[in-house]
Amino acid sequence: MSATLAYHYTPHAMLERALAAGSLTPVFQPVVRVDTLEVVAHEGLSRCAFMPGSFSILDLLDLARMEGRLAEVELHAARTICRAFDAHNGQGRLLVNLSARAILHDALRPDDVLSALTTCGLDPARVTIEVTERDVVESPARLAHALGYLRAHGIRVALDDFGNGHSNFEMWNEIHPDVVKIDRYLVNGISRSAGRLAIVRALCQVAESLGTDLVGEGVEDPADLRVLRDLGIPYAQGFLIGRPAAQPCAEASAESRQLLRAPAVSVLPRPRGPVTQRPTQVSHLLIEAPSVEPRQSNEEVMALFVDHPELHAVAVVRDGHPIGLINRRLVNERMAQPFARELLARKSCTALMNGAPLVCDEHRSLESLADVLRGEDQRYLADGFIVTSGGHYRGLGTGEALVRRVSELRIDAARHANPLTFLPGNIPTTEHLERLLDGGERFAVVHVDLTDFKPFNDHYGYSRGDEMIRLLSSLLSEHVDPALDFVGHIGGDDFVVLYQSIDWEARCQRVIDAFNTRSPHLFDAADVAHGGLHGKDRRGEPQFFPCTTVVMGAVELSPPLPQRAQSIAMLAARAKRQAKRTGVGLHVFARAQAVPA
Repeated sequence: MSATLAYHYTPHAMLERALAAGSLTPVFQPVVRVDTLEVVAHEGLSRCAFMPGSFSILDLLDLARMEGRLAEVELHAARTICRAFDAHNGQGRLLVNLSARAILHDALRPDDVLSALTTCGLDPARVTIEVTERDVVESPARLAHALGYLRAHGIRVALDDFGNGHSNFEMWNEIHPDVVKIDRYLVNGISRSAGRLAIVRALCQVAESLGTDLVGEGVEDPADLRVLRDLGIPYAQGFLIGRPAAQPCAEASAESRQLLRAPAVSVLPRPRGPVTQRPTQVSHLLIEAPSVEPRQSNEEVMALFVDHPELHAVAVVRDGHPIGLINRRLVNERMAQPFARELLARKSCTALMNGAPLVCDEHRSLESLADVLRGEDQRYLADGFIVTSGGHYRGLGTGEALVRRVSELRIDAARHANPLTFLPGNIPTTEHLERLLDGGERFAVVHVDLTDFKPFNDHYGYSRGDEMIRLLSSLLSEHVDPALDFVGHIGGDDFVVLYQSIDWEARCQRVIDAFNTRSPHLFDAADVAHGGLHGKDRRGEPQFFPCTTVVMGAVELSPPLPQRAQSIAMLAARAKRQAKRTGVGLHVFARAQAVPA
């Protein structure tokens, strides 16, 4: 509250003014069915008509809470909203906000709430209480009991702002709401956030199990509304659909109606970069192990290995910071040589240490160590690695455990996203194809491949081969409409693009032309001049291979669609093979060929 307002009004005077007739202005925001865009309800909201400037209804409620008059102010607002809705002959249901704190107020009887909502003659069966709570609800079970009386009279219950604030699964389970409103934090931007999408998908499963209707709040982006539709969320609310207005509206905004009538299946967001089931850190491989200091001798190190037979290595630490790593096997081999004990036993242990060990902070992700596995220095396989915390020694890890866990992560990730391009892999590509089939609208499946890629890879090496695959990946991603088209990397140099764009053939041709223009830069100048390179075929026979190009096989589908995704994928692969045989960039199967029995 501003100092100017505080100067002119005492808290008591402000609350008395707020409770006077005409002090609050009711406004109504529509709630629609996502599939039909029919307006089925309105949320009633209040504006402070008696206060200028930035003083809002939330400021008023905070003041009422501090003065112990929250229930009084909330019921006054509810009466004002219900009267206005009835006076405007509002259709459908009316959603009215009441806080759990007000409902549980000791001086408030359930009849008082019922009277406030129906005093104007409004049928209680048309009213839904949105339980809002800006404070922790200490007894959800007590709140459920208080709501039971209102439910017995036909009033429905909604849980507001789920996913933010104090709305939680305990509240959901205890009060068994008819409706849960998903907070705008999760809805706004869901078309661009794999994390938000995963959470909302989980909420859909919970709602289905508990028989609860969901409302997506805060819808402002057309792409977000399209995702809510595809997820099967039945209701939506937000500025895109309709802003709060003095009178209830009859229909949703023209922009939202146009959007949802467009036949398109959303391309759902996916994580960028490597995908893992859950964060896994170096600390999860930590072995607590003793260390030695540089002043200690090799003889002391050998004694330490005798006392700790499970140790594969020991770290050399100076002032808490690791400076090297001593491998048990190396010490045993050196000390077994003639005269080694006499020469080395009393010398500093630094004589036998690896002065450049692999050192990892405990919070470093294991996925980030994939590059280490591909590096030229493989001593860590035997030595293991040192684990630090803020640069200070914490313990050791074994190379065996690191290789095993990183390999498991990469294999698991590759099922969902290709580790080279980070594009969706086989599983999400198949899932999206099935969603397109369920959508029942026209689309095209394009299988993309490179000609003579193996000889190129064999001749120039994997690094340049990976560069060529990344070039194709970037061109495919660049020439799609990300809201309509899906690019998947299903392995090696094979890609699948699922197009809903009408101009998909022109997009394919642009990819082919761009690749054929840019890919010669990946060849040596002499090979470009000769138009290809000499190598060996799959039987090991010498052969000349032309420069690598892109080929595409496409299947265009229109309703009625086949039911099996596998049969469509096989047809696209067959079209791709035909493109390779005929030497054309793009081969399209006719519609009649695309619907096997």
